[in-house]
Amino acid sequence: MKMKVKDIGISSGGPFISIINEKDAIDLDLYALDRIRIKKGKKEIITVVDISTHVKRLSRGHIGLFEEPFQALKLKNNDSVDISIEKKPESVDYIRKKLDNKELSKDEINQIIKDLITNKLTEIELTYFISACYINGLSDNETYYLTKSIVENGKKLKLNKKIVADKHCIGGTLNNRTTLIIVPIVAAAGILIPKTSSRSITSPAGTADTFEALAKVEFPIKKIYSIVKKTNGCIVWTGSYYDKNLAGADDKLIKLRHPLSLDPEGMLLASILAKKAAVNATHILIDIPLGKFTKINNKKQALHLKRKFQKLGKKLKMKIKVIITDGSQPIGNGIGPNLEARDVLYILRRDKKTPKDLEEKSLYMASLILGMAGIKNPLEKAKFILESGLAYKKMKEIIKSQLGNPNISPNRLKLGKYRYNFKAHKNGIIKEISNELLSKIARTAGSPIDKEAGIYLNFHVKDKVKKGDTMFTIYSKNPKKLQFAKIFLKANNLIKIK
Repeated sequence: MKMKVKDIGISSGGPFISIINEKDAIDLDLYALDRIRIKKGKKEIITVVDISTHVKRLSRGHIGLFEEPFQALKLKNNDSVDISIEKKPESVDYIRKKLDNKELSKDEINQIIKDLITNKLTEIELTYFISACYINGLSDNETYYLTKSIVENGKKLKLNKKIVADKHCIGGTLNNRTTLIIVPIVAAAGILIPKTSSRSITSPAGTADTFEALAKVEFPIKKIYSIVKKTNGCIVWTGSYYDKNLAGADDKLIKLRHPLSLDPEGMLLASILAKKAAVNATHILIDIPLGKFTKINNKKQALHLKRKFQKLGKKLKMKIKVIITDGSQPIGNGIGPNLEARDVLYILRRDKKTPKDLEEKSLYMASLILGMAGIKNPLEKAKFILESGLAYKKMKEIIKSQLGNPNISPNRLKLGKYRYNFKAHKNGIIKEISNELLSKIARTAGSPIDKEAGIYLNFHVKDKVKKGDTMFTIYSKNPKKLQFAKIFLKANNLIKIK
């Protein structure tokens, strides 16, 4: 059947979607979420169908296309295309199989990932797959197959080196911006460390959000390769490139997992190690923060996850070291992109405002990576690189290579002009700081979209405070957002003093 094309002017962000007039759909016996094949010359694609009941918007004999299929076929408005009915992909049956709590084979998982990458599966179908993995779990074999499939169906950074280092923190602790200290230390030691980092989903800043205060973080793979070859390291986010990026299927799955905060263990493991495999990482350090308000809040769960990482890493022929660290409170003083970037620059520049807890954890982790790479006296080596200024010099090289200003001063990073000082209501010792509530206040103030928003902490757990001391300052560019943050603050007890 021939139809004329209408550009809807809307992007789906992934799946190929077409819209057909209700009466045409009846003639073709098509229903919402059915598939059709659209052909123009030698080019053809498969789209998911939606039904329009508004004749004025889409008359009979016309097919509306979202931006992705419109561009894929290189069409113009009113072009004529051939339409034919298409079966649902086999991977839908495999998703149903997983919903029935049956184990998937290597080929079945690979087909799901292939169809995800080529936009043959709808977001609803993929959400069912994620839900099935969340409810029924993934076996060790399924997790391995998923990891391999994500890597094999995405792009790779081909670094032909015997040792390629990497690190990852599973999250839950505010600031904890160790990556931006570790990468320049390890790179300055002569070891490759191509770091792909995340943006924030529910926190006031991800590593990529923070580094973006200093330099660009989005680059195609060829540019990432040249940055790493030149500087030994990088700090990049590849999520905007989806199927054209490193382990692109993972970015699509992450996008669908987060609205309901679904984080199936097998998908968590596959997500992290697929990204490492995609950059040819051989020696990887995994940080599992443990605390009341973190993702992992008991030791048994942390040790279980540690064993899972080690087991999967062995199958992938990676050397993996897992550490369980204190995630009971924020690490560093700044919370929010510019404030966290300030902390990083204070440490690298050896400034008196250096947050010692963030420095110490970064040095410890950097030394573990250097030790894994065979460097003798790794802690002394890491300290020398930091204290001598070699780490700062290396960071300036990376910033410059990523099109930032290598000479930027921490005090030139702007902070929101609307501010509120939260003061201690009594004398005492700080017993607890809620990562979760601080995160919500910083986000209410505008972080991470507003890089100038956030919180600066003046005290940490076990510190003594006097009544009237400024415990922390909230920053925002918007007075209404600051007011909302203050309202939330007054309704919640986020710092306990005894």
